[in-house]
Amino acid sequence: MGYHVLDPLALPGTDDHPCDRHSISEAVDLETLAAAVYDIDPGEQLSRTYHYHEQREELFAVLAGELAVETPEETYTVGEGELFVSEPNSPIRPHNPADADDAVRVLGVGAPQYDIGRPYDPDTDEAPGND
Repeated sequence: MGYHVLDPLALPGTDDHPCDRHSISEAVDLETLAAAVYDIDPGEQLSRTYHYHEQREELFAVLAGELAVETPEETYTVGEGELFVSEPNSPIRPHNPADADDAVRVLGVGAPQYDIGRPYDPDTDEAPGND
């Protein structure tokens, strides 16, 4: 059996990430679930690129502030205490707009962990699954 109690902000940050990211999955060696806490300053993105996953389902819980999530259809505003859920093949760009007043803290979880995001260009790519 394995149980863990931890302070995600005490975990080491992820190198070469566009915002301050602390991986819970790496700290406790999770095999299936990707989980991390993100602190996103104004003008920063949560992920490295506008992207989608072929199999991963993702959930973003806004712990503080307000998260913007760009999709091909619209940009969603997700407030503190709210959740944003993304199904497979659904392009997203979670970010904190440059004109935001405050940073955003987000708990992001997704499974399966191994399904790395595929880049999506809204100007040239057709939405996945619409080929």
